[in-house]
Amino acid sequence: MTHPAKIIIVGPGYPFRNGQSVFLSTLCHQLSSEYKVELVNYTLLYPKFLFPGSSQFDNSKDNQAIFPNKRMLSSLNPISWWRTAKYIQRQQPDVIAIDWWHPFFGPCNRFLTNFLPKKLRKKVVFITENVISHEANGVDKMLTKFGLKNAQGFLALSESVEKHLNTMFHKKVFRSALPIYDFYKNGYTASVNEAKATFGLAPEDRVFLFFGLIRKYKGLDLLLEAFATLCKTYKNIKLLVAGDFYEPSEPYFDLIKKFHLEDVVLMENRYIPNEEVPRYFQACDVVALPYRSATQSGILSMAYGFRKPVVVTNVGELGALVEAGETGIVVQESTVAAIADGLSEYLKLQEAGAPFEQNIEDYLERTDEFKKINGVFQQIVAHCR
Repeated sequence: MTHPAKIIIVGPGYPFRNGQSVFLSTLCHQLSSEYKVELVNYTLLYPKFLFPGSSQFDNSKDNQAIFPNKRMLSSLNPISWWRTAKYIQRQQPDVIAIDWWHPFFGPCNRFLTNFLPKKLRKKVVFITENVISHEANGVDKMLTKFGLKNAQGFLALSESVEKHLNTMFHKKVFRSALPIYDFYKNGYTASVNEAKATFGLAPEDRVFLFFGLIRKYKGLDLLLEAFATLCKTYKNIKLLVAGDFYEPSEPYFDLIKKFHLEDVVLMENRYIPNEEVPRYFQACDVVALPYRSATQSGILSMAYGFRKPVVVTNVGELGALVEAGETGIVVQESTVAAIADGLSEYLKLQEAGAPFEQNIEDYLERTDEFKKINGVFQQIVAHCR
């Protein structure tokens, strides 16, 4: 009898609250249907002085999507790197898949893999949603090459990342994508109008949602200015902003005041726990992703999970994940004028009765790459043997 391959995933899991934690838990659940999977988690991700948000930890009461994990790796403690390597060695896995998302973890990842014996080092594959961080500098690039030195292959989660990896390394690159996050629904049954009412919104209000952590590259400032333009033409439009600021919030509130958007923008400066997520997506008509840069986005995966259309800027993989006019709007430039035009285009299609929900359902049936992830890991296992 052939035993299932053993895969050790190294990366953040619960109780950390970032997108990597959600992705890795989802990945582990999917792979565990065919493989023996273990998630090796961190005890420390970022020291407090380097973390700009309110908390690194998930305070959600709804934790249905978490995957059991062993917390043993600290980003700053070399002894933990050695101990984690020794633990992995005792498990004798067929694949060691390490999540990579930020150059800060370069030393940790490099020495963790250095501490593995050569036989196991040949089984190291890095999962890459991003290769270089969105605000990369020369030091970031150096730490990235240092941290990924021992990679025997990569799992790229977008075409743009795959191309980037091929220019930086001469290693095998496997492809997949982010999953569609539909588990957030969790039996939420309120109607759109009922969900709107919880925010004090009227049924006739057309609601744009900006969701998730707020950083410069995500373009909320561009969206606010575009909304000021939109308000000159359209009535009963609202912008619901829900997320934790990872930078000073004052400039954004200054823009709201400057453009007299106080009655148009609903701002919630906090991390939204899992059990509250459905209310936000159900209350909105469309999700806005006015990013200046990106590879792909977990927020887009959440929007599609709720069958909500999106307005995205054509950066990274975002444009490729949207069928223009069918599942959303693709804005060609990350400028205020272009974003305002994109928002207006969506409103016109909505008024014309565009069947966005059914279009998204059909699109996902045709294109959901993550459904094939077990087969991709079959190829990875073969590559690492």
